[in-house]
Amino acid sequence: MKNVANGFKEFIMRGNAIDLAVGVIIGAAFGAVVNAIVDNLLTPLIAAIFSEPNLDSVMTFEINDAVFSIGTVLTALINLFFIALALYFCVVLPLNHLQKLRKKGVIEEPEGPSEDVLILTQIRDLLLAQNGGPALGTSSAPSTPDVPTTKPPVPPVA
Repeated sequence: MKNVANGFKEFIMRGNAIDLAVGVIIGAAFGAVVNAIVDNLLTPLIAAIFSEPNLDSVMTFEINDAVFSIGTVLTALINLFFIALALYFCVVLPLNHLQKLRKKGVIEEPEGPSEDVLILTQIRDLLLAQNGGPALGTSSAPSTPDVPTTKPPVPPVA
């Protein structure tokens, strides 16, 4: 039983399961927003054309006490269309654009050192010159100052 609990905990803590759960929740909320727009804005406009309060009662017919409601199917198709349209513009197009940029290699590396490195190199050279060390001059690549191989003389104790 403990192995099952540990396995389940491991499964839940993986990024994929959490990402999927977040995606489902956001998708449900997104669907609710699109359904509200369709039900409260678009469907009444279309229903006004047919002089009905909504599409559910449009194109309804009966055959042997079986009721066929084409309007309800039309409402579902309109919802599907607008959800797909919104997802395409909000998710698919931006992701396709990012993939194209990655394939092209748009992000280019600068050829020389960055401005920060150049400024730090100049500061280092100035500090070395002020402290009596050799001035190294500005260079494109950071260099290490010359380190003496012998110990400095110890002043005599009086």
